[in-house]
Amino acid sequence: MKADLGKTGPSRVVLGLRTLAATFVVLLLSVSTIFLRAQTDCLSCHADKTLQDASGHGVGVDSEKFHSSIHGVLNCTDCHTSIKEYPHPDQPAPVQCATCHADQAKAIGGSVHDGTSPHPCTSCHGDAHSIFPKDNPKSAVYPLNIPRTCGTCHASEALAKKYGLQNVYATYMDSIHGYAVSKEGLLVAANCQSCHGSHNILSHKDAKSTTARVNVPNTCGTCHGGVKDEYSAGVHGKAVAAGNLTAPVCTDCHTAHAILQPTEASFRMQSTPICGSCHKEQLATYRDTFHSQLGLLGGYVETARCWDCHGAHGNLPASDPASPVNKANLIKTCGRCHKDANASFVQYQPHANPHDRKLNPALYFVRLFMNLLLWSTLSFFTLHTLLWFIRAKREQRKSEPAAEEKHD
Repeated sequence: MKADLGKTGPSRVVLGLRTLAATFVVLLLSVSTIFLRAQTDCLSCHADKTLQDASGHGVGVDSEKFHSSIHGVLNCTDCHTSIKEYPHPDQPAPVQCATCHADQAKAIGGSVHDGTSPHPCTSCHGDAHSIFPKDNPKSAVYPLNIPRTCGTCHASEALAKKYGLQNVYATYMDSIHGYAVSKEGLLVAANCQSCHGSHNILSHKDAKSTTARVNVPNTCGTCHGGVKDEYSAGVHGKAVAAGNLTAPVCTDCHTAHAILQPTEASFRMQSTPICGSCHKEQLATYRDTFHSQLGLLGGYVETARCWDCHGAHGNLPASDPASPVNKANLIKTCGRCHKDANASFVQYQPHANPHDRKLNPALYFVRLFMNLLLWSTLSFFTLHTLLWFIRAKREQRKSEPAAEEKHD
């Protein structure tokens, strides 16, 4: 008896498992059939791409795109929950993306885009029936497509005027970031989302925004990590970290959207006035120097600018031993351009002020003497010329009667 149970027991277990598997397959096929039939029923009308509702809005669906989209695995009524039967209402209830995408919906609710569109999701992601994953090149939010997607609104003069926005699309596309995205196809290049985020986009006036002044170094540092470390160690970065928001951040020097390649002539030519917008006294003294005159009058691009000597990001006071303008480092700093620079050469003062008697007494008096000499010389010869003119007129008048008598 035991032997019989031993022989028949496993057979019954196997039979039971097979029955269970068969039942599961039948149920799966039944669900799939119902699912496909439901989609087929809807597409029997909505596959017509010219179909419109009572309001004149297009309600046609490209079945091929839909089935290959990220929502292609869903049943129509998973989103259009108010439709229970056919014929359905002419104007069914709006689709609520928050049913599945609650976190994203919550983020948009507190963003600058809240209330700007009846359906903000499709404004960025495109037609709900042809949404692709963000890593798919067909997706509207694929890194290389994001500028064009955002530009749909942010390149519109009408919307810019309505919401008081700047038209930044054109400037971005001409920038080094825009060029890298649109011309070079670099997925790692900064696009709109890289700096502003995706759903929880806040105004730059909001302290939580990634583009708030205090947060700009960290936002840019997401890609420019080495530069961020230099900046944070410099006087500007330390000032911002201490709460001094008048100190410059990345966008003060590079702008936010019209960012140029730092080695371009146009950037080099405008870099000195950028520094001078804060350092006005230093700009005035720099413009009296040979370096500045080469750039301003001669148009020479490679002449020394502020950051050639002081550094670009990790600016340090001259008293800091690591500063390139510390006395111990001047020969090395000047030697980058002037190969024969020595201790005597670096006695040159790039910011000498001839108007400051205490700081540069010798230069002050030389300037005073030269100005006096110049004005004295000009005054003397102006007076000399005037007196000579008066004398010439008198001589002319005396000679006129004599000339008339001789003529008679």
